[in-house]
Amino acid sequence: MTIGLTKLTTMFLISGVAFVLLVGIMMFLLGITFRKRKAEKQIGGAKAEADRILAEGEKKAEARKREIMIDAKEEIHKTKVNLERDIKERRTEVSRLERRVLQKEENLDKKNDHFEQKEESLKSKVNEVENKEKEVDKVLEKQMLKLETVANLSKEEAKKYLLSLLEDKLKMEKVAILRNHETQVKEASEQISQDIIATAIQSCAPEYVAESTVSVVALPNDDMKGRIIGREGRNIRTLETLTGIDLIIDDTPEAVVLSGFDPIRREIARIALEKLIVDGRIHPARIEEMVNKAKKDIENTIKKEGDRVTFEMGVHGLHPELVRLIGRLKYRTSYGQNILKHSIEVAHLAGVMASELGLDPKLAKRAGMLHDIGKSIDFEMEGSHVYLGADIIKKYKENDVILNAVLSHHGDEEADNVYSVLVQAADAISAARPGARRETLETYVKRIEKLEKIASSFDGVEKSYAVQAGREIRVMVKPTEVTDENITLKCREIVEKIEDEMEYPGQIKVNVIRELRAVDYAK
Repeated sequence: MTIGLTKLTTMFLISGVAFVLLVGIMMFLLGITFRKRKAEKQIGGAKAEADRILAEGEKKAEARKREIMIDAKEEIHKTKVNLERDIKERRTEVSRLERRVLQKEENLDKKNDHFEQKEESLKSKVNEVENKEKEVDKVLEKQMLKLETVANLSKEEAKKYLLSLLEDKLKMEKVAILRNHETQVKEASEQISQDIIATAIQSCAPEYVAESTVSVVALPNDDMKGRIIGREGRNIRTLETLTGIDLIIDDTPEAVVLSGFDPIRREIARIALEKLIVDGRIHPARIEEMVNKAKKDIENTIKKEGDRVTFEMGVHGLHPELVRLIGRLKYRTSYGQNILKHSIEVAHLAGVMASELGLDPKLAKRAGMLHDIGKSIDFEMEGSHVYLGADIIKKYKENDVILNAVLSHHGDEEADNVYSVLVQAADAISAARPGARRETLETYVKRIEKLEKIASSFDGVEKSYAVQAGREIRVMVKPTEVTDENITLKCREIVEKIEDEMEYPGQIKVNVIRELRAVDYAK
């Protein structure tokens, strides 16, 4: 029974569920149908609205189309009018250009005719010139034959001769160009060398005392002159014989003059005579004694002077005989300049310049101190002081740098090291400084006159003036005879003649000046 109720309940439930499902399906289908009808109505309304909008759009498009057509027609009309105006203007311009072209063509035709006439005229002239050239060639050929006959040279031989002359001239020009380049290089390095030399000169400013070949000994009274002369002149003869110096006893009050070229002998005579005057006993035996004492005094002075100078200059390790020879330079002069002072100055200048160049200043000082050592014995031996000094340097085994400095300081041999060049420069500076050396007025005037005479001897030279104490000459040439093209050659010729015929220190600058003036007056 229970099972039957359960089955019945189950059946009722299933039936209810089925009924609910059936009702749901029916409701779903009814909803779909309702929505479909609603959608169809909305679609129909939308189609009607779309049709209405399309109709209105077509109307507006038609109206806009008409407006655009009207505007386009107006624009086309305006463009057409502008184009017609432009075409008309262009046609007018083309017509004008055509007229100008026609006119130019006419002018060209006229010019062409004129040129043709000229061409014909030129052809005739060319023919005439060719005929004349042929005639000239024939004449030249005849003259060449005559010239070859007269000169006894063929054409080829004459050509070779002219080429040889031209080659010689070109060699001269080449030498001149090379010298100009050398001058430019020297000028480029001038600033550095000036700075070095200026530094060296500033650090050395010695005083110069002009010395001569005579010495004067003061006497207490004029009676002493008779005692110096002695009975029958025996005292003065003894003194002159022992010293080799001439005693000049004249009317000069209370003074005796000693004359001689050997400064050491003159100094010995002066010292001996002064000692004799102080002693008062003047006779041959006493004179000989005093001369011997004076010689010893001079030797001591020479040794002390050599030691002092080498110590002060820092030149050490010299052979004692070299030191003595350096001391002897105290009594040697050249053009009034004391050689020992000159050697000290050269050593100092060379040392300063070597320091500026980063070289060994001690070696430079040694070379400068010994460069004139030959002058200490050139009164006793024959030969140049350069080679006498070189022999001394070799004898006492100084190094090759010192030897070359001695040999090359006056250009007798080529300098092979920088120290020799420094010694050359220092020697030139010391000798060329104002007041260092004297030149007689007569020698100076002769040198200036000869320089001006050489310059004035050339054709076309109007005036010449030597300036800068003969270190420069200014030559004025006649502009009507010397042209701008050959003024350089004229300058070169003057330089060569000066080099061949004169001896001078340093160099001489030659200025050749040509001036052409045009003068007129406005009236």
